[in-house]
Amino acid sequence: MSSQPPSVQLLQQQAASLLLYQSVLEDLVGQAFLDLLQALQDGDLLEQLQTYGCWFRSLADRDRSWSDHLIERILHDDNPFSDRAQRFPPQALSPALLEAAKHDLQALHILSRCGGETMARWIPAGVIAFSAPTRDKTLLHRYHNWGDAVEDLATHYTQHGTGAFARYKALRWHNGQLMGIPCPDAVQLSEIVGYEDQKAALIQNIEFLLGGHRALHILLYGSRGSGKSSLVKGLLNEYAARGLRLLEVGKSQLYDLPEIVELLRRRPQKFVLFVDDLSFEEDDEAFKALKVVLEGSATARTPNAIVCATSNRRHLVREFFADRPRPLDNDEVHAWDTMQEKLSFSDRFGLTLTFEPANQERYLVIVRHLAARSHLDIDARELEFRAKQWAVRHNGRSGRTARQFIDFLQAELSSN
Repeated sequence: MSSQPPSVQLLQQQAASLLLYQSVLEDLVGQAFLDLLQALQDGDLLEQLQTYGCWFRSLADRDRSWSDHLIERILHDDNPFSDRAQRFPPQALSPALLEAAKHDLQALHILSRCGGETMARWIPAGVIAFSAPTRDKTLLHRYHNWGDAVEDLATHYTQHGTGAFARYKALRWHNGQLMGIPCPDAVQLSEIVGYEDQKAALIQNIEFLLGGHRALHILLYGSRGSGKSSLVKGLLNEYAARGLRLLEVGKSQLYDLPEIVELLRRRPQKFVLFVDDLSFEEDDEAFKALKVVLEGSATARTPNAIVCATSNRRHLVREFFADRPRPLDNDEVHAWDTMQEKLSFSDRFGLTLTFEPANQERYLVIVRHLAARSHLDIDARELEFRAKQWAVRHNGRSGRTARQFIDFLQAELSSN
């Protein structure tokens, strides 16, 4: 143990000297590592065993080596260097910022060499060294000194972004915070048939967005179960590799839309702000918040984000017969203007796609398509007969009903 304190002190100094990448060590794994260093410095064996156990378990939960964990944190870190690197080429970054990033990468590289085997040797109690295979060879693995990777790392941030937008393809806005969705719906655009014109128009608009052109806000309205939400989710799986991100915003969170738009403005990715099953009640404040984003305000519209809403209603604001103007003393003078504002709200979406109820022909087209994708071994006539029966006994003809029928049929055939 007499030879350990200088090495431990060096590691602590490297951790304390970080200028930009402090947050790399601020997660559970990093904090456990710092606690372990302090326990080694203090020389308390019981504390060393306890802190090593915490560090071991935190790495085992993620099934990553210490080095790979640090690399993942670096690639996703949101700091002044990564923020500017994702928006400007390396030659446009200040020398001081590049030098600070290089310093931090060198320090983190030194820390990365102190893996489970080193720690196990330092603690004289026969502890087990945690190790995990490297899954993906990233750009930092190619360097003997991570500090030499500054320019390549800057390019990585330009291509992939930083923070939650680099780690997750789909996110949701909840109580003023971004929350990543680790396992987004895996639905593919190719699974959705029967509404080819609507799909083509939606894809064209997203291509405009990804190409840096002025894309339109989108309203998908019509029959329930027709695949409106699935189409939007399918866009993510088709275009995530090109920088598309899906950000779910619930109706109760629409008040935050202006704040969300400003948060996204300087990001390199393109965003679909997804509002599912949208409708408003009388005097709903969320109506005004969404109207500001759709129509614009004194702040310029951000070119990298569009609103994409689904609804079962063509007119998103509920109207009652009592809303219609009547010649009573207490009525609003310009009541027709108010009613027209409600009825025309959906027109503020630049692109409106209508999903009509599925007739029998369309329903069977969807069933046959899904059955073929699932490789079901069933006679075509029996498939159609049972599909018709299913629609009558369940939720009527729709893409959702077809999907439920195929899922049931697949399970039934597999169990026989």
